[in-house]
Amino acid sequence: MHVDEQATYYTATKKYALSFPSLEQDIDADVVIIGGGFSGIHTALELAEQGITNTVVLEARYLGYGGTSRNGGQVMAGIGHDLDAIKKDVGVEGLKAIFALSDVGPQIMRDRIARYNIDADFCSGYGYLAYNARQAKTLQAWEKEFKSLGSGYDIRYLAGPQVKQIIDSDVYHSALFHSGGGHVHSLNLLLGEAQALRDVYGVKIFEYSPALEVTYGDRVEVRTAKGKVRASKLVWAVDGFNNHLEPELHRSTINVYAYNSVTEPLSDELIRRISPIRGAYSDIRPVINYFRVTNDNRLMFGSSTALIEHIPQDLKAWNRKLMLEVFPYLDNVEIDLAWGGPMAATTNLFPQIGSLVGRPNVFYVQGYSGFGVTPSQIICKILAEGILGESERYRLISAVSHPAIPGKDRHRALLCSLGKILHQSSGYLHGRR
Repeated sequence: MHVDEQATYYTATKKYALSFPSLEQDIDADVVIIGGGFSGIHTALELAEQGITNTVVLEARYLGYGGTSRNGGQVMAGIGHDLDAIKKDVGVEGLKAIFALSDVGPQIMRDRIARYNIDADFCSGYGYLAYNARQAKTLQAWEKEFKSLGSGYDIRYLAGPQVKQIIDSDVYHSALFHSGGGHVHSLNLLLGEAQALRDVYGVKIFEYSPALEVTYGDRVEVRTAKGKVRASKLVWAVDGFNNHLEPELHRSTINVYAYNSVTEPLSDELIRRISPIRGAYSDIRPVINYFRVTNDNRLMFGSSTALIEHIPQDLKAWNRKLMLEVFPYLDNVEIDLAWGGPMAATTNLFPQIGSLVGRPNVFYVQGYSGFGVTPSQIICKILAEGILGESERYRLISAVSHPAIPGKDRHRALLCSLGKILHQSSGYLHGRR
């Protein structure tokens, strides 16, 4: 079955009528970025804010075609999944430094929306949800850890009847409310950033301009169907859409599919019942359900298959079943739209940044493993620091290992299924099951 990667809630409700030409000339630049999703646009904007404006962004289709317009819009704290998976690479102090960045991504997003007056329906309020007492202990530990950052956000552990303060569902044992999180219309955020790149900084963006050939050297050359870009530095920001164009990057991620949906518009009363805080939520299982209310009074609900990697035959029915397990009182509510698509995952479920082996002017960012809306903000800031000449944060994040995934092209579904089974099993050890 083919998953429609274009008909999403975000493309249907975008507020920016932006379009960019395809590349039909030869251009010289300081930096060329391949990929016009969050990673490419965030990185270009970080560079522009630091004075590097002679940048070219090449997008194979339209801006946000990939995960940017197919996610849940969740604004969550942190980077990656279970940080213990990278402890061997960065050590105890490195883990502490990475955890200290937990609140930075949401703050960058808030600041950027304010600075460029981006209309992205940002709403504060996030609920992490536990099904049982074992998961509750994890939430209690998270409460202490988040508060230790001294952010000043309202962070509260809720148990039993208190859970109804933030969500009306009987399936959850407890919850952790975090006012620093929330949700955002991710495509409008991206397009608002792209508009700032063009209008404020003069950065050149080209859509429908796939990179067909890349030649490395002191000056990198990227060839498209009708033009070329020559630049001192290159950034690969294609995530799950590498398609073997850069083999070194292709081998260390594997595409896993996730699926999302939105209901028909709901009454104010029903929205208040579902979410008294008009917030966003996710449980803390190894493969999460994630959901939120939207600015136009819909419930958005998404997940991935829990064990066996496959594409459901009927996405609306599949998402609806999961939604009713959480909100049985929505049994008369229709699903208006469901969609899905690939997300690049890594073996340690931590994003990858760095430069190619032996090519110090060729950088990359990929592998958010389904956790990219907010972490991409801080990850791309750190990548920009590396592009501009190293930083301690760049050295730390780029030190995380990127092991290859053998057999991923021939046995993708099997390997993803085995990975999910292993991830689910390890969830018991980490208080996530």
